[in-house]
Amino acid sequence: MRLYPFLFEPNLHSVVWGGDAITKWKGLPDVQEPIGESWEVSAVPTSTSIIANGELKGKDLISVLNEYPEEILGEEVSRQYDRQLPLLVKFIDARKDLSIQVHPNDAMAQRLHQKRGKTEMWYVIDAKPGAFLYAGFGSPLAPLDENGEVTDREAAMEAYRRHVANGTITEVLAKHEVKAGDVFYLPAGRVHAICSGILLAEVQQSSDVTYRIFDYNRPGMDGNPRELHTELAAEALDYQVVDTYRTTYDYQPERANLVIDSPFFNVRVIDVNGPFHRNLIKYDSFIITMCIHGNCRIRMRDTGDEIMLREGYSTLISASIADYDIIPDNIEGKSQILDAFIDNKTRDLGSRISRFLHLTRK
Repeated sequence: MRLYPFLFEPNLHSVVWGGDAITKWKGLPDVQEPIGESWEVSAVPTSTSIIANGELKGKDLISVLNEYPEEILGEEVSRQYDRQLPLLVKFIDARKDLSIQVHPNDAMAQRLHQKRGKTEMWYVIDAKPGAFLYAGFGSPLAPLDENGEVTDREAAMEAYRRHVANGTITEVLAKHEVKAGDVFYLPAGRVHAICSGILLAEVQQSSDVTYRIFDYNRPGMDGNPRELHTELAAEALDYQVVDTYRTTYDYQPERANLVIDSPFFNVRVIDVNGPFHRNLIKYDSFIITMCIHGNCRIRMRDTGDEIMLREGYSTLISASIADYDIIPDNIEGKSQILDAFIDNKTRDLGSRISRFLHLTRK
């Protein structure tokens, strides 16, 4: 069959810290439970996306990937990730503070859970005045060398345990006030938490492994205390302190602005004020496009077929058809989108390591 950009049914997740910003933004009916996450494009088996348009409407994304792995994912992505979608993208609404948490790297996650690790990034869409988040350690938990590396990991782990036990863990974290357009890259091992008043887009490795460190002693949705993973987190944590945890990037209108270029994903943000051509065939990768502001149409160059991508929604564009135009379709005549994909064009080992080290030291 002829592939086309996939739209998806709402995939909402109710959590104790969520609100109603996502359902209002998407124009969905009100629900009683607080919604914290919208899994926009997911091939996680416990919550896979359901296609909402075209010939494959009603099919789950995992089964469709099994039918057309190379066409959708790209030949290299399909080979490297065993025919599985390597990314999960979400919109997150933090009405209340999220727990302090950390994610394991690939090696630890595979060893303990037979899953991938979880490196992620945040793009802030909206933030109330004074809203902030935590990312990384602000104060060292043990002596550091000249490169900011902990010289005694066991001492750092013991200090971490004491801070968790007496409820002072936030006192040693780096706190960052945020505004729309801010970006944070969170390699596996970096302690973090989104705090109240923030709406953001998240791009991450396709993994649901999270170690909860501290949750303000609050009950979960079932009224019981939420499980903590103190010892797993102690092993997973990177205790290094760096100069800045915020990701800086060059921004220009009408350009595909590179925000993140890591070994795990490439993310670009584009403000579109008129028809904007995207030919991404060279990357040999699927493209996930999240519409941050202003409805737009995605028109395929080879067939002329198009979809309407509404603000607050996302689409998956297959690697084999990743040559298209983005056309704003709203009164303002402009749109903002976020693209996430795997950059196979410049994926030699040396450049991957160089870019990764550059990003983590910013």
